[in-house]
Amino acid sequence: MTRASIVGQPLPRHDAIGKVTGAARYPADLIRPGMLHLKTVFAGRAHARIRGIDASAALAHPGVVAVLTAKEVPFNAFGLIDHDQPVLCADVVRFHGDKVAIVAAETEPAAEAAAALVHVEYEDLPAVFDPRTALDPAAPLVHVTRGTNLLFQLPIRKGDVRAGFAAADVILSGTFSTTWQEHAFLQPEAGVAWVDEHDRLIVETAGQWLHEDRKQIAEMLGLEQDQVVIRYAAIGGAFGGREDLSIQHVLGLAAWVLKRPVGMVWSREESIIGHHKRHPIEISCRWGATKTGTITAVEAEVLADGGAYASTSQEVTKVATLFASGSYAVENISILGRVAYTNNIPSGAFRGFGAPQACFASEVMVTRLAHAIGMDPAEFRRQNLYREGDIEPTRNPLPPGVSAVPVFDACMAELSARGWQKALETARQSDPPWIRRGIGYAAGHKNLGYSFGFPEQATATVELWGRGEPEGARLRVGAADVGQGAHLAMRMIAAETLGLAPDLVELVTDDSSEAPNAGSASASRLTFMAGRAVHDAAAQALVRYHDSEDRQVTATVQYRPPATTPLAEETGEGIPNYCYGYVAQAVEVEIDLRTGHVRPVRVISAHDVGRAINMQQVEGQVEGCLAQAIGYALMEELKTRDGRILTPGFSTYLLPTAPDMPDEIVPLVLELADPEGPFGARGMAEMPLVPFVPAVAAAIHDATGIWLDRQPFTPERVLAALMASEATN
Repeated sequence: MTRASIVGQPLPRHDAIGKVTGAARYPADLIRPGMLHLKTVFAGRAHARIRGIDASAALAHPGVVAVLTAKEVPFNAFGLIDHDQPVLCADVVRFHGDKVAIVAAETEPAAEAAAALVHVEYEDLPAVFDPRTALDPAAPLVHVTRGTNLLFQLPIRKGDVRAGFAAADVILSGTFSTTWQEHAFLQPEAGVAWVDEHDRLIVETAGQWLHEDRKQIAEMLGLEQDQVVIRYAAIGGAFGGREDLSIQHVLGLAAWVLKRPVGMVWSREESIIGHHKRHPIEISCRWGATKTGTITAVEAEVLADGGAYASTSQEVTKVATLFASGSYAVENISILGRVAYTNNIPSGAFRGFGAPQACFASEVMVTRLAHAIGMDPAEFRRQNLYREGDIEPTRNPLPPGVSAVPVFDACMAELSARGWQKALETARQSDPPWIRRGIGYAAGHKNLGYSFGFPEQATATVELWGRGEPEGARLRVGAADVGQGAHLAMRMIAAETLGLAPDLVELVTDDSSEAPNAGSASASRLTFMAGRAVHDAAAQALVRYHDSEDRQVTATVQYRPPATTPLAEETGEGIPNYCYGYVAQAVEVEIDLRTGHVRPVRVISAHDVGRAINMQQVEGQVEGCLAQAIGYALMEELKTRDGRILTPGFSTYLLPTAPDMPDEIVPLVLELADPEGPFGARGMAEMPLVPFVPAVAAAIHDATGIWLDRQPFTPERVLAALMASEATN
């Protein structure tokens, strides 16, 4: 009898009951009696020299055990790429959320009170808050030793843009601006740390990459990596916001120096001012096309605000620069991507990682070009979208599995089949005069996994046992489940490969000393990368089991995908990525002309996932990501003044809630198998965010005739654009 396939089934999450009943233990739940409580002393200055720190009043406060400063840190620098951020500032603070000291006390109220008593004497320094101003040679330097505020730049050149524009019948220009976005994960930063009986530092918290956290903390303390153990409790969301160290390293520092268990829980305000945000990016561009519908040239400047420290700005800028010409086969491209240091909050990883900002500009320009040449925007896209074998801007053939056209066609077919356009026309006839409706659509793509020559890998170990036929397995894979369901996907892949029920596969995933390195929960990579390692390890274990008399066998496999390369400094030539995910969306909006309020009514989000390991989780990712995309497109605006965040709570930083969600969301899932993915699967968690902003922009234009070029599309901006349009007509 053939066993039914597990892959593709909507199996329930093993952690679901614990999360809905409250039994699941998140990092803040781990604080125990007898632990010291830690409190952060933030700089509260955009740019200043530290002249002195007086902790005497804090140390005299009842219950205070210690005040840690930079002098307690063996190696006072960290960062995912550049070690340019101090653990605790010793001489200069560069943004309001820099950490200057850590107070340790017997109770949380004592720690909080004492933190306010730490007196830091500052000498304010000139600051810079605009990335373009920062690149002026006369601008104040954020990092004096660098001699420039230019953090990174990358030109990408392909073909001859001068000839491309000469061949164009229509040339259009545009400038598009995006701002910061707060990750707004449900669980603010929290964790505990202690030194165990083997003189190992144990840090239990929430993050996205066990082994990278371990590496950076070991470097900070001058320890061997195996002397540091990172454990993850239940993780209440991440979206890239836990890639950088936030409190993990100060937890480790305090526990190691004081030799006592410690705990820390950030408030929401501390979280918002203390961890990085999505990059604000400005894209100025020119696009050319022929009357017959061929895009002939794209020229663009991409300028990102990196904030005070490097974080992942270099990589995000590469992605935004690479995708500035969209998902289109364009012969002639000239794009310059740059990112500048400023005294703003650092920018870093966030779901989409530069692609949503680039897609905003490229997709609006494509729709505008289609209108300018009198061509249907859908047909214009079909004519130019990537196809198998096309050459991307870095002069390299696209990785196999190019599904841009089938995904876009599926989205358009679904739009037609559902009759939304006809229903919209009917609604327009009965709507009051202050309501306008429109439909817009957009296409996009996003890389999976690490890019640009980074040594991408994932490792998994499978232990298999039984008497005769396999009876159970233990899967070890250091893959963080940040709420996306990665652990269930790994269990299903192993179970399918081994021929076991999923409940017979035990998981070991959340301890750096027990689970091998599978890389980070980022870049939509875990299903593809860790899943492939799990599949191959399970397959190897099964072969060993059947070829051996042993009742228990073990197999460890490291999977490496097709190699990528660094991009050439002068031209950007190279192999940037090994896999792409493709997406297309259609969005219907309703606009109240009296208030400028834009409401998304219906959304179709089409994706090629290669193979859905768990269809329910795929659809859930689409719906959840769209909630985040709605916030990014319409509501979320982190306001700052001179580097200080003015919206440090959810009463002022507005997030979408249930009433803001569309009446109808259609997750449209295509399964065009990827040649490298486990059972053909490829990741898709970031994809619904990529084209949503330009799809909404096109829908607003369809309804009102105005184009918005600054995100988010708040009621104030919509009203201003409507009034400006009326004034010129």
